[in-house]
Amino acid sequence: MLQRGSRLSGHTFSPAERVPRAPAVATARAVATTTTTPSNFNGTSSRDSQFTNYNLEFEPPDQGLCEANGFVLEPVNSAYRIFRTNGTSIRGPFNINDLYNVGGKEFTSDPRCWYDPATTTWFSTILFLNDAGTQGTVLIAVRHAKDPLGLWNEYSIDATDPGGRGCPCFGDQPRIGIDQQNLYITADQFSIQGPQFDGGELWVIDKAGLVAGKPTVKFAHFGGLTIAGQSTLAPQPALSTVKPHAEFMLSQLDFNNQGDNRIGVWAITDRAAVASGGLPTVSSVVVKSEPYANPPSVPQKGSTSKLNQGDDRMQQTAFADNSVWGELDTAVTPAGDNTVRAGGAWFQVKPRLAKGVVTGAKMVRQGYIDARGQYLIYPAVQPDAAGNAAVVFTESNASEFPSAAYAKLSAGSSNFGPVFVAARGTGPYSKNSGRWGDYSFAVPGPSDTAWLATEYMPPKSSQTTDGAQNWGTRVFQVPLG
Repeated sequence: MLQRGSRLSGHTFSPAERVPRAPAVATARAVATTTTTPSNFNGTSSRDSQFTNYNLEFEPPDQGLCEANGFVLEPVNSAYRIFRTNGTSIRGPFNINDLYNVGGKEFTSDPRCWYDPATTTWFSTILFLNDAGTQGTVLIAVRHAKDPLGLWNEYSIDATDPGGRGCPCFGDQPRIGIDQQNLYITADQFSIQGPQFDGGELWVIDKAGLVAGKPTVKFAHFGGLTIAGQSTLAPQPALSTVKPHAEFMLSQLDFNNQGDNRIGVWAITDRAAVASGGLPTVSSVVVKSEPYANPPSVPQKGSTSKLNQGDDRMQQTAFADNSVWGELDTAVTPAGDNTVRAGGAWFQVKPRLAKGVVTGAKMVRQGYIDARGQYLIYPAVQPDAAGNAAVVFTESNASEFPSAAYAKLSAGSSNFGPVFVAARGTGPYSKNSGRWGDYSFAVPGPSDTAWLATEYMPPKSSQTTDGAQNWGTRVFQVPLG
């Protein structure tokens, strides 16, 4: 019960094929231009994090984003604010730990959030380590109301796993998914004391119990996740506002850092069993995809320090248009370009179910998120029911400061269109490590729009007072149809 509180073997690319090359259709893409969006404002920043964390500074922001009923909630490492949709800050900044009812000294990271319109409920998750470094926990905060302003219920899942390899452990980067039945959380289990990886984990949690604020909520746990008989990083569960026939998840399969041309498609069925203490069914298949590989480091204007955007693991996943959508970071050579750059690979997949398990999947559409001369970092895609989509990311190169940008896909198109800059960066990121991300976020908005958030270099008023770890976030809304 949840207690309430107030290396997969596979295809190895040759050097000649290791870096994906975008198709020639991309040559039509325009140079990034600044655009006007319905709502566009500075989000929770490094200065907010510094001021609410006893002058401590953190990187990267790892921002979540959720919007509903005229409110925008944006949690980051390690603060949060609540805004009106016009950008007016009406609550905060607060220490991120306050949202989960834990003390200020404990370590938390990787917040995410989601508003569920079907139940009028806000959900937020984060990883937690106790001050002694002996226990890892996944925290869940829940508010059943139209607004996020009042009291939240808090729940915790013990992820310590004392019998696991290298444990005590914690669940790194808890990702969230949701459907009509359950809340889904996946995480990568790592040793608290060392680098050991102990597998991917999945929790399937009865949504009705969370919404009702029950003192204890039933859930099912799956540890040591495998696909095709091999251990794997945790997949990304899909976020959905409709009623899919299963909860679907996507994962990348590049575990030897040599690139790959396959993705994993997962399904969770028998979902109603969780509410009565039973186990759902988890199944997966491997499908061929366009190639992808770890992206290179990213240059920025005004500094010799490069931005590090990590690896090519799957980013945010959504269910819409009777399909599962996902995206990941990749190395790519844009059409008309001779330089290997950072970009994204995106996928629209239609899974097939038979006898309660996933038996295959059709790749409906896929492509690269790239632009000649540009490096695009940490994409997050939000589709609509008609097959339109928007993708948000950071854009940077040797002559541009890290900026907040996006592109759009129309239902009849095979790839995303030109890049538009929502907010231009104001300077270089000064931290020598240059860690960026670890993810952007995209959620559906009213009247067929998307709310998008990503890291960028904000005005000095949003930066840390010493100019170190001086990141900011940008939140904006774009039409989809």
